Amino acid sequence: MMLLCEFYKYNNNNNNNNNNNGFGSADSIHVQQAVVAFNSQVSLPNAISVISVLASPTPTQKVLSRMIEDQLFSSLLESSSHANRARLLSVAVPHSSSWLSVVPSTGLGLHLESNEYQMAIKWWLGLDTSGRSMCPFCPNTALDPLGHHAVTCRHGGDVVIHHNRLRDEIFDLCCHAHLSVRLEKGNGLTRDLDHTRPADILIAGWDRGKPAALDITITSPLCPAILGESCHQAGAAVLAAEARKLHSNGPKCQELGWSCIPLAVETYGNWGKEAQDTISRLASHLATHQLSPKSSVVVEIYGRLNMTLIQSIARVILARDLPPS
Repeated sequence: MMLLCEFYKYNNNNNNNNNNNGFGSADSIHVQQAVVAFNSQVSLPNAISVISVLASPTPTQKVLSRMIEDQLFSSLLESSSHANRARLLSVAVPHSSSWLSVVPSTGLGLHLESNEYQMAIKWWLGLDTSGRSMCPFCPNTALDPLGHHAVTCRHGGDVVIHHNRLRDEIFDLCCHAHLSVRLEKGNGLTRDLDHTRPADILIAGWDRGKPAALDITITSPLCPAILGESCHQAGAAVLAAEARKLHSNGPKCQELGWSCIPLAVETYGNWGKEAQDTISRLASHLATHQLSPKSSVVVEIYGRLNMTLIQSIARVILARDLPPS
């Protein structure tokens, strides 16, 4: 912020001297020092010169700060491990951090206890959440510092709890939007032999008059099978999860005359393209009934869903950090 103060300080002094052509003469100590300080914190393509400053309109704090922040983020990525790179790319996408701005509400279940909040912040920032060396539910399996095993552990039923809590939250939002919805539909209705339900939530008349089967799936960008991609491309894990769901449930839905819509989300709150489109349409319905701006409803939906996800994650990490009995 000191850099910006130097820009604005000289510009104001310059205007007071009845010169409105930018920051003033190139020999200004304020301009020269500010340009040098700014260039030391950004990449070469974003570097500026005194001449460009004098010839351009006064840059905004937002523009200058964003350049510095982008450079800091790039430097942080370059110095991080593959797992931390994947985490950083996932938490940086739009709406991932929406849970941080949710107004706490015990009535809606949108709140974190103090220990849950502390653990959620540690996990979000990539601090060590392992607490103990071994998972209490998996013999001879070590807990990793980033909490990947705790969050994805198949023992103890927590993966199902994550899924069902998100499913129930989305179902509740659909009901508030006055949509005709049903839970867990499709079991035994197709010729496949696995008897799985292709619809966590079935919405009547969603896709050009056809019912839509919403299939919720949670994936981690830290999974070894996808880590090589997710550490370089934000959303690689959620894109792969969408593809898996379309491959497994698409034919079943087609046989039933339904549209298959995978709602995939990464553990850090990065939702897939199909989910984003669905949330946008759901927000339109809700905004109409609530007489609210759609933009604010979109923020509310992401906040509710990601708070629900973070709650579950904090609780499962804490459950694996209990002292031995």
